Amino acid sequence: MVRIRLARTGAKKKPSYRVAVADKRSPRNGRCIEYIGHYNPMVEPPVINIDLARADYWLQKGAQPSETVASLLKKARAATGSAE
Repeated sequence: MVRIRLARTGAKKKPSYRVAVADKRSPRNGRCIEYIGHYNPMVEPPVINIDLARADYWLQKGAQPSETVASLLKKARAATGSAE
């Protein structure tokens, strides 16, 4: 099964994340199929940059987003004004 989830990057105590499409069994920062965006929670306001077209493509193919990525997708759609 394919999941859309976060892969951690950044320094110690200063996390930032990539939004990754990966096999469910692969490790958090392991091999992924594609990176479709990034998320930086350390700045105010948090930066959410996700390629919604690619996210929709993977969701159509049956990829399941993690709970965190689902909420980030919802916020990204609200910011761009596209409803779904």
